[in-house]
Amino acid sequence: MGAFHAYDIRGVYGVDFDKETAYKVGYFVPKLLSADKVLVGRDCRVSSDEIHDAVLRGITDSGADVYDIGLSSTPMVYFGTANYNFKASIQITASHNSKECNGMKVSTTDAAAVGYDAGLKLIKQWIDEGRPTPVAGKPGQVFDKEIRQDYIDFLLSFKGDYSGLRLAMDLSNGMANLFARTIFGDSPVYINEGLDGTFPAHEPNPLLPANTQQIRSLVREIGADMGVIWDGDADRVMFIDEKGNFISPDLIIAVLGHYYLKERGLKGIVLQDIRSSKAVGEHLEPMGASMATWKVGRAFAAAKLREIDGIFGGELAGHYYFRDFFYSDSGMLAAMLVLRVAAALKKEGRTISSLVSEIVAYENSGEINFRVEKKQEAMDAVLAHFKKQETPTAVMDFDGYRAEFPAWWFNIRPSNTEPLLRFICEASSATLLAEKIAEVQGILEKDFSATRV
Repeated sequence: MGAFHAYDIRGVYGVDFDKETAYKVGYFVPKLLSADKVLVGRDCRVSSDEIHDAVLRGITDSGADVYDIGLSSTPMVYFGTANYNFKASIQITASHNSKECNGMKVSTTDAAAVGYDAGLKLIKQWIDEGRPTPVAGKPGQVFDKEIRQDYIDFLLSFKGDYSGLRLAMDLSNGMANLFARTIFGDSPVYINEGLDGTFPAHEPNPLLPANTQQIRSLVREIGADMGVIWDGDADRVMFIDEKGNFISPDLIIAVLGHYYLKERGLKGIVLQDIRSSKAVGEHLEPMGASMATWKVGRAFAAAKLREIDGIFGGELAGHYYFRDFFYSDSGMLAAMLVLRVAAALKKEGRTISSLVSEIVAYENSGEINFRVEKKQEAMDAVLAHFKKQETPTAVMDFDGYRAEFPAWWFNIRPSNTEPLLRFICEASSATLLAEKIAEVQGILEKDFSATRV
């Protein structure tokens, strides 16, 4: 049962979970959410059809009806859940993970995420204790539901004029294939087109540098103004500047501000995750944003954006959340809005890299992982060490710790699934950054036998 995590159900199919687990998830979701109908979609992974069949049997055996939308991106399921007033939905996907993996993302009313603490823990408990799954006296039925065109029409309401842009797009053989040409036309140069759940070109995780090598090379080769790459289920998107350089996804939060705060003239709260560069807020606040910081992951971020009625938000992992989209994330919508900004910049004779250079104000470590068994003790030790050296200007104690000091800050947080601590640091100079990373590594290696991975 190692597939139940903070945000979703996910793991190696046949190892971490199997079709029996999928059946029981399908059976228990309607009961958990008091739903008599469940919207179901699936990605293109090789195992998705088998999981899909098991999930549908579970739902109908419980007595609920299935509304099957077929192959879909995860954001399309969010759209369907909220737009058609479903109390329950399941997207079969392992998002950005490798081809051996699969999983399920569960949502409820208004596309709110059902994470571990919001219900998946209870489903896991029911499965672990062998709770019976008797077939209902009146089993549910399966109905095909077509929502793709409605979702595309919704997206097209945000479309800008991209005709002046030379674009490169990597569809990662994933679910972005369902929409990209319809929205962006035939002018962009596309690679890794076609749905292929074996992901032959590269794993569908654009955060890993090896997986962006093709799109970075293509941008340089064709002289593109920008490159775009989606993950496997198209809930995440990342960007390459005209020089072929990867743009850190947290900085895209600041770029999106040029659409919401500048083009549309909105004022309000913008959400960032606890790992985001301090430069994001410094760029957006003069434009009318009030910054809020919260935990990593959709189950937390989408709920927080709704709670604070934020305009939009984003994460270092490349998720972007929008009040315009039921407070949920959509990689396709994010791409459309960022490209609106890029198009406006080009009309001014500017490039996306010039805007990013205006945003960047610090040296950043990127996320560094340390293998540590005693995660909480190690985090406490690191925080205590630096608090002895200087008084922090701010300390956040959710999702690990984020401590801010006049010339630098760090976040150290535990992995939800592995004996790892994830550390990120930002400083006013490269020298200070290197010094702080070395201090942390020294503490973790000396006192906790940690290894950097």
